[in-house]
Amino acid sequence: MRATTLITTLVLTGGIFAAGATLVPAIAQTTPAATQAVPAGNATQASWMSMAQIQSKLEAAGYRDFEKIERERNKYEVKATDAQGQRVELDVDPVTGDILKTEIKRSK
Repeated sequence: MRATTLITTLVLTGGIFAAGATLVPAIAQTTPAATQAVPAGNATQASWMSMAQIQSKLEAAGYRDFEKIERERNKYEVKATDAQGQRVELDVDPVTGDILKTEIKRSK
């Protein structure tokens, strides 16, 4: 009786593990669709560029001395110095990294 119970338990446990091994990849394949890029107004955090990527893109555009890079509702807000040496506040698109708005700040 004990051998039959042991064999049955092992077979059922093996079946559970096999079923789990086949379901996990199927579930994992469906999750990347949720992170596809969407328009900036409806962008999910997963589709946003990282702060380091934003800074690199702005450095390539001539900005330097970054004081602040901050996530806002649907944009990044960046305080930096432009190529002419003026302090500016930029609103940056989180998905593309494009500058949406530039505001020149007064000197301190």
